[in-house]
Formats: sequence, structure tokens, C-alpha cells
Amino acid sequence: MTSRAFRIRGVLFDFDGTLTRPGDHNWTGFKEEIGCPADVAALEYIQSLTDPDRRRQAKAALDRFEMAAANRSVPARGASDLIAGLKAKNMALGILTRNSRRALLCAMSRFDTMRPEDFDILITRETVVNPKPSPDGVLHAARRWKIKPKELLVIGDFVFDIEAGHRAGAVTVLIESATRCKRLDIEPDFRISCLSELMAVARLGMPVSGGKLPNDLLESFLKSLPQEDENLLIYPGIGQDTAAVAVQDGVLVLKSDPITLVSDAFAEYAVIVNANDIATAGAVPRWFLSTLLFPSGTTPSMILRLMEDLHAVCRRYGIVLCGGHTEVTDAVNRPVVSGMLCGTVETGRLVDKRNMRSGDRLLMTKRIAVEGTAIIAREFGDRLQRQGISSETLKAAAGLLSGISILPEARIAADFAGVSAMHDVTEGGVATAVEEFSAAGGHRLRVQIDQLRFFPETLELCRATGIDPLGLIGSGSLLIACRPDRAEALKAALEAAGIEAALIGEALSPGRGVEAMDKDAPAPWPAFEADELTRLF
Repeated sequence: MTSRAFRIRGVLFDFDGTLTRPGDHNWTGFKEEIGCPADVAALEYIQSLTDPDRRRQAKAALDRFEMAAANRSVPARGASDLIAGLKAKNMALGILTRNSRRALLCAMSRFDTMRPEDFDILITRETVVNPKPSPDGVLHAARRWKIKPKELLVIGDFVFDIEAGHRAGAVTVLIESATRCKRLDIEPDFRISCLSELMAVARLGMPVSGGKLPNDLLESFLKSLPQEDENLLIYPGIGQDTAAVAVQDGVLVLKSDPITLVSDAFAEYAVIVNANDIATAGAVPRWFLSTLLFPSGTTPSMILRLMEDLHAVCRRYGIVLCGGHTEVTDAVNRPVVSGMLCGTVETGRLVDKRNMRSGDRLLMTKRIAVEGTAIIAREFGDRLQRQGISSETLKAAAGLLSGISILPEARIAADFAGVSAMHDVTEGGVATAVEEFSAAGGHRLRVQIDQLRFFPETLELCRATGIDPLGLIGSGSLLIACRPDRAEALKAALEAAGIEAALIGEALSPGRGVEAMDKDAPAPWPAFEADELTRLF
């Protein structure tokens, strides 16, 4: 796999053996018929013939051979789904082949699932003077599409495909075939075994949606990180929002998180979202560092006010603001606060999500989308009032900001026998949080959708904005896994402290994934590529 960073806007496919299944074309017999040496490409051999009659006869033989092959062509498995998927991503698509246009169209006329009109350009040997392995065909497509050659992905099953793409500066993908690639002097950027694997490669060159990096992409990177340090107790993984390191007097829990989705109350969000994650490990938040990036035009008074707010919020939660970095830069168009928080917990009292077990009951505190409801009211209040949302509803929704801390319930849970794991709901909402909890806990989870609770303000604002509350950022809600014989007692303890709690599901067998039920009937569990809030911004 390549280590280069790239962006793609178009894909050029080889045809035979790439978009079609490898055929039984007898190239050896054909070459013997026209007198072409085994180690010389047929097209180049025909072009080298100086006798006009021999060249004409060889060309006629090539046409017959290609047409016979075209009449036996069968689409490659997954080709039509791949093409549809790439078109849905607004990707320019083309075919780059050494075949004649007549043979190409003949083959495609036999296909039910792949047509010439599915492609923006068909480049055959008549299109450019020099066919593959020349880069001319790739460069021709780049000019037609008005994109840079390096923004093209060229895929094929033969050395000529890789050479043409490489010489043009494109990203290259080889479909490995022992019969087609005996010699490969140029290393492709990617190797795949079948066409169905291409979308994963193409996705690496497509812009990602706003918000967190999708979990599957993040996971592929995290798996490559070394884990040899014996002092690292909790190492990177999906749903593992903190790191835990064994130190001389206990365990140091570490967390970092930026604030990017709000334009006010930066200090409140920055401190609390980091403190929440520290608390899910059973630790006490202790030391906070902040990197503050301000856009050009920011005045010193604006910067100092935010610093004072950070100090005040830290003091409220017993946290020391102990350093960081402050900068004005044209790299941002609004303030960005990136926080890093350290906490401590006694050895043996660390709450590790990997302690989840089959049968554990799943509890959730408060209600769905606490933070998201507050942000929508604060950021889009004027727009919502014009849509008919009352000022009373907006005030109540904005006031939910005071409930985004999960420190009180996390402290109760951390001290409660039987609690095996905790996870706070953040970006991507409860739908994403439960998926992450399953991944980090190593168990499939069953969720009772009918047991999920919503603020009336959340439902009203989500209806008005057309977003799904299950995918809306939800700091303020804590997911807790607890041994089944202690779950009701934990729920009672939380409610006695004035913290709303609901039993919403249970841990199933080891594995990963979510099984949803709605009043005892199977139901779909939604998935979100990005937090629903990003659609409003």
C-alpha cells in the first residue's frame, strides 16, 4: 500500500481482465500466426512491420482475434456495483484500453449491467497515437476532464497499465494475476486481488465529510501503532477515548479533544468534554492544557477573556489550568480550542472497557443529544424562531448546556461494585457511541430503542432542522455496562442522586455490532458517517 497522500477525481479502468473476467484468449497462438516473437507486444510488433502487405494481414488478424475475444467477454464480478458507487461519489470514469473501439463496443453490447454510457470517456488505440504503456491515454483523460494527472486513479491487471499510470503521475492499482503480471519493474501504489476491493482504495483519495474521521479508517491506522510499552494499560482503539499509563503511584489517564462545532461557550465545552472522558476511566480530572488558535483580526481582550473563562471552568471542577499554547493564525476562520487533560486513578480502580462481559446490562444517563440540542439552540436560534420555534423552547434547549458534564454519574458508577465499563456519548450521537462501546468492550450489544429517552426540546428542534437525534452529538449522556445482578441498584443510586437513568439493553456474545429491538421486534440501528450537526453548519 502506498504511503503517498493523494486526492482522486477520476478513475481509468483497463478493460480486458479488469472490467471483464480473465479470458482464455490464446495470445501465444495469435502471435505465432502473425510471426510475433513471444517477448514482444503484438501492437508494437505490427507497427514495426515495414512490408505493407504483412502489416495489413497482421492488422486483419488482430481485428479477428479481438472480435472473437469480445464475443466471449463476461463482466467482472462486482464491476457494475463498483461503477455505480463511484458515480454516486461524482467520480469521472473512463476506460483506457489497447483494444479497438469496435471490439470494445462489441463486448459491452453483450453486457446487461455495464454500458458505454456508464463512462465519461472511452480511450481506445484509435484515440491516441501511442497506446499503453505510453502515458498519452492517461494524460488525454486528464485534459478532457480538466484535472491534474495526479488526481487520476489508473487500475489494470497488466504491467502496461501500471507503467502508463506511473509515467503520467497517476495513482496506480494492480489487480494481481499470476498469468498477466510475470514481470513488473514498476511497483504500483496499491495491489488488490479483485475488483471489489477497489472502492476501499478509491475512498482513501476522496474528501471525508466534516466531523470525526470514520471509525473504519481510523481503526486501520490505529492497528499499525506499536503496543510494546508495558506501562501502557489502555492503548489506542475505537471507543477507547483515553490512554492509561501505569506510573509509580497509580495510573495516569490522558485525553485530548478539540472544540470545533460551536461559536460560544468554548471554555465550558473544552474542559467538560475532556473531563468526561477522563471520568469514564474512573479517574479524577487533574491538569488541563489548551492550544488556542484564533483567526486574524482577534483582539487581545478576546483572547484574555477565553483564557479567563477556561481558568474559571477548570476551578469549578477542581482542575488546574497548567499550560498550553496561544496563537493567531489565518489557518482558522473562527477560534479553535484543543484541550489536553490528565487525570489520576488508583491502581486497580481503572475502569477498562475491555472488562465488559456477556449479560452485562446497559444503562444510559439523562437523555438523547443533550449537547447537540444546546448547540442547535445557541447557534441557530434566530433561524429557528423564524421557523416558529418559541423563545421558551429555545431558552430551555440552550440551558441544557449546563447538563453536558457526566462527572457526577461517572463518580457514582466508578465507586459502584459491578460496573464493568463506561463510555460517554459524543460526536455521532448515541448511535455511534453504542457502536464504539461495542468495539471497545469486545461484545455485541442489544439496544431497546423504545427505552431511549428524549427531551421534548430535542425532538422539536430536530424536526425543525430535519436531523436525526440518534446521530446528534450527545455529551451529557453516559453509557454504563454493569453486571446484571447490580444494574437495578445502580439505576436506583443514580436516581437517588437526581440523575435520570434508564436500562436500555445488554451485552451479548463476544464480538462487535449492535442489535436493535423496538418493543420486542427487531429494528434497524442507524449509522452516521458524520455527526448530524455538521449538516447544519
